Formats: sequence, C-alpha cells, structure tokens
Amino acid sequence: MAFSMGGNAGFGRGRFRGMNTLAEMNIVPLVDVVMVLLVIFMLTAHVMEFGMEVEVPKVTQDRTSAKELPVVTITKTGALYLNDKEANINELGGAIRQRFGNVDGVYVRADKDAIWDVIAQVVSTLNEAHIKNINMVTQPVDEAEKGAGRR
Repeated sequence: MAFSMGGNAGFGRGRFRGMNTLAEMNIVPLVDVVMVLLVIFMLTAHVMEFGMEVEVPKVTQDRTSAKELPVVTITKTGALYLNDKEANINELGGAIRQRFGNVDGVYVRADKDAIWDVIAQVVSTLNEAHIKNINMVTQPVDEAEKGAGRR
C-alpha cells in the first residue's frame, strides 16, 4: 500500500497528527502478476491437450462422439501408445482389456505421416482381440482449405 506524508509534516500535537494517509490501494503489481500467469497458461495450454504431438489427417466428413474409449496413438516414427503409456503391439489387446475392462471399441490416432504398415498391424491386432469398433481419429477440413484444394 502507498502512504502519503503530505499535510502539516509533523506540526501539531501527537505523533501522527497532521499526517494524511492515502487510502487507495496500488493494483498495478496485482495486474502484472495476473498478466504473467495468463501468458504462462496460454503458452502451456496446447501441451496439456494429450501430451504427444500427432497430426491426424483431415477429412471432409466430421462425426462427433462422446464415448469414453481407449486411445491407441501411432506417431510418425511408428511408436505405439495406449492413452499416455507406451505399448507393445503384441500385448495391445491384453493391455486394453486389463486397463479398460471389456470394451468393444477403441480410438486410433495415427499421425498423417505414419507408416501405413504399422497402422494396418494395429488394426489387425485389435481385430484379433475381438474389439469390434475401431474408430479412426481425424480432423475436419477448414472451409478455406476446401476451396483452395478444388482449384
């Protein structure tokens, strides 16, 4: 808080007689701290999405779903993850049953530059594990990109 030493500057009786205090609070430091926190959250928000950088392919048809299913992620290099933990393709069906119980569906997030052979092997492994619904994760195409692609 800021105090003012104006007024009679010590004239009069008593220790504080004649001194006026400034009753306004200085909020500039508070605003500075809030702005710094806002910048920090803005910079780190995209990292908190899922933890792995995977660029899924874009398609024109978009279906939304609210189901809670396991997510199998395939990176550009062919690394395989079950939600956020690395997984072995040979143990994928068992790991899904162990962690998620008797689910009948799974989401597959594959990077658009991922090796197709790995994607095919994952789909085959999930079929062998009797997982019926294999949902591929994609992004909708922006309208601007749609128009630019037709030219």
